Amino acid sequence: MTNQTLSVPNISCDHCKMSIEGALRLVTGIETAQVDIPAKTVALSFDESAVSLDRIIGLIGDVGYEVAR
Repeated sequence: MTNQTLSVPNISCDHCKMSIEGALRLVTGIETAQVDIPAKTVALSFDESAVSLDRIIGLIGDVGYEVAR
């Protein structure tokens, strides 16, 4: 399992949290996805053999949020 924390500067509310967590929980290989609104981060635990970090970043983008690199 890989643990990663991503910075997502435009997270601002519970709707953001629900959108991101909801999208990521549907993906095989993602064990946990937790949005921290005040920190503007997404903490992940995932299996890199099942899902890549680039795919996860793309999924976050698909629901309208840009990951800072």
